[in-house]
Amino acid sequence: MTETKPLKDAYSLILEAIDVGVYKPGDRLVESELADRFGVSRTPIREALQRLETQSLLTRDGRSLIVASLDHNQLAELYIVRSELEGLAARLAARHATDEEVRLLRIMIEEDARLMGDPQALSRANRRFHKQIHLASHNRYLVQQLDLVHRSMALLASTSISVAGRGERTLEEHSAIVEAIASGDGDAAYKALKEHISRAFETRLRQDSIAAERFSL
Repeated sequence: MTETKPLKDAYSLILEAIDVGVYKPGDRLVESELADRFGVSRTPIREALQRLETQSLLTRDGRSLIVASLDHNQLAELYIVRSELEGLAARLAARHATDEEVRLLRIMIEEDARLMGDPQALSRANRRFHKQIHLASHNRYLVQQLDLVHRSMALLASTSISVAGRGERTLEEHSAIVEAIASGDGDAAYKALKEHISRAFETRLRQDSIAAERFSL
């Protein structure tokens, strides 16, 4: 097979497949199958898998590589880090975001309101919204760290936005964050974004609790 895409494309394609749920925690990833799916040779696939394993997005099950999963403690640790870093991004965005960036955030909220009823589309829109806040912080090192955190978020098998009423509440929380950023109030932006992450975490814990109860029946 002729190699048609560079390594970063193979890596990005696999990561995206994990992110959108094509491959879920516990699924085995096979070089030959991935090469066929994405139309690349096995060499960049192999290197991409090694990179994903190094980042703890994949783990070993014997000789096989499987999509990693997060236990309760790992999930809590991830949300703690995410909350602090996202809060910092909002604080810096309140200082440094341009008028154009603030307008874009408001437009995103308006557009996302049309996605109610489609949790997967709303989840993707939610990630874009948060990414835009990261960029509005104008701190490249913070953006890099948040990218790492959000890669790990791809290991979550479901989205908290799928819970009834959470989508509407998410947009209300997003609006509060944007208005704090627009007013230049870094403390309020930090608090609003941290509270937003806290509510999302609480919703996910409730989801996991319900799923565990059903499994034990």
